[in-house]
Amino acid sequence: MADPRLRQVCLVAPALAAPERALAAVLGAAPCHRDPHLARYGLENVIFRLGDRFIEIVAPIEDGTAAGRFLERSGGQGGYMAIFDCEDPERRAEDAEALGVPVVNRMRVDAYLGVQLHPKACRAAMIEFNRTDGGAALDGPYWPAGPDWQGAPQSEPPCRLEAVTLDSPTPGDLAAHWGRLLAIPVTDHHTADAGGVALRFQPGRKECLSALSLRAADPDTLLARAEAQGLTVDRGAFQLAGVRWHLARG
Repeated sequence: MADPRLRQVCLVAPALAAPERALAAVLGAAPCHRDPHLARYGLENVIFRLGDRFIEIVAPIEDGTAAGRFLERSGGQGGYMAIFDCEDPERRAEDAEALGVPVVNRMRVDAYLGVQLHPKACRAAMIEFNRTDGGAALDGPYWPAGPDWQGAPQSEPPCRLEAVTLDSPTPGDLAAHWGRLLAIPVTDHHTADAGGVALRFQPGRKECLSALSLRAADPDTLLARAEAQGLTVDRGAFQLAGVRWHLARG
């Protein structure tokens, strides 16, 4: 396993139906999975597959949830969580705590362990480390995406997650912070490779996960679908669930 690998990005919406419908239409694919365990946290979710990576949208179904507080703080702008699979989430958590970033949640379900770090201490977005037994290979088990994710529909035309962009008034400082938390090298241009997906740190007014970059076989078709859904489209990108989705051919 490339350790750690960004496998999933979690976005938040005030309600699930509209962004789920829009993303399904843009991607030309049905959802991959829904997690019934999230009800205990006052949330519902949907997950879409992009090859061996995943996009999740969560929405609060009760008052007082962490996701609901995120929406209030952010004004609905920015991604909620960057989720990395790795060999040993507990060791990653210990290393993070040694850097002053506490653990706020541990989830053990079946063959899965997930450890979530404090979002304010992570800065820009919450970080989760997780492991699914037998999931060392990218086409192996990955519990958050369901037991049969390998057979789930993909986007049509095909596309894949290429990069995640994080904004900060001090991007070099944020890049160094995430580099330490993830224990991965960061370039002089404030980029890092997280197991096949690039992390890009750029100047911005506030710290947030601002954008996703996708490589698509036919980006024009995806952009036309986004426009048909009433999403804001400009300069090869569309806006959905608080982040900008950049599309490039490839």
